[in-house]
Amino acid sequence: MGDILSQNEIDELLKALNTGEIDVQQMQTTTQEKKIRSHDFRRPSKFAKDHIKTLQIINDTYARLITNFLSGYLRTLVQVEVANVEAVSYYEFNNSISNPVVLAVVDFTPLSGSIIFEISPAISFALVDRILGGKGTMIDKVRGFTEIELAIIERIIIQILNLMKEPWENVIAIRPRLEKIETNAQFAQIISPNEMVALVTFNARIGEVEGMINICIPHMVVEPIISKLSTRFWFSTVEKEIIGESKELIEVKIKNTVIPIKAVLGRTTISVNDFIELQPGDVLPLDSAVNGNLEVLVGDLLKFYAKPGVRKNKTAVKITDVVKREDE
Repeated sequence: MGDILSQNEIDELLKALNTGEIDVQQMQTTTQEKKIRSHDFRRPSKFAKDHIKTLQIINDTYARLITNFLSGYLRTLVQVEVANVEAVSYYEFNNSISNPVVLAVVDFTPLSGSIIFEISPAISFALVDRILGGKGTMIDKVRGFTEIELAIIERIIIQILNLMKEPWENVIAIRPRLEKIETNAQFAQIISPNEMVALVTFNARIGEVEGMINICIPHMVVEPIISKLSTRFWFSTVEKEIIGESKELIEVKIKNTVIPIKAVLGRTTISVNDFIELQPGDVLPLDSAVNGNLEVLVGDLLKFYAKPGVRKNKTAVKITDVVKREDE
């Protein structure tokens, strides 16, 4: 409900209409205007917020796996965490890269196309220095990479890419494979400059050295599975897997559970006075027949009927029937 005008405000409004200060036709035209949402056809937004959120969740897990792997591999303090996930054009990503840089072109099988795994020079040189026995310090002057340094970096990237399978398994079973490593962004033109990509940026810290790690995922690569890149689908898949794993775990624990089983030879009822007078050699008649079945209880539940006997000089019972309950 709109605001209620006072009498003075009504008088002022009528006075403005009479003097021509307010045009009634203009007021009607203004109220009939439609809201327009701008759309850039050169940069269509192909990644929805839900897709970005799912990529954030996937790469949060990936960051933890990289942290654990590099901490053990380099035997030093390593911290990798997701800084940002956004949709940009490939031109913007490529234009922001400074040379030299480590650009790993990765085949994203079974999806068609490739993604780019970028490691900043600071982190790359820190990795090489640490593996060769150094403290993992930052170099004083940025220079190009030698063949030996690239070979060392290539080995690390291959192992890091193998860690990518686990975070993506709830969406698709990928088999990332390193195609090549480029140190110049001009030689890593895998798609059109105007193509939209999801850019995942990691903050990486190795000892005292800080730098960035970027993963560039073109939309055309994940387009066949874009419907699975939603938090609703992702969480429903995770929940189903957790339920399946929990079921198997429960079954294993139940199978290994120790439960008491006892065979009842028979029952009888006597008075307290007779019980007090019992002496060795007295005979108590039971309510079960000589050739009748014995009750076998699992805990306090009647589960089987059996016949008494002997096996390997030990008293035993042989199961003759299984009790079926109505609720089963």
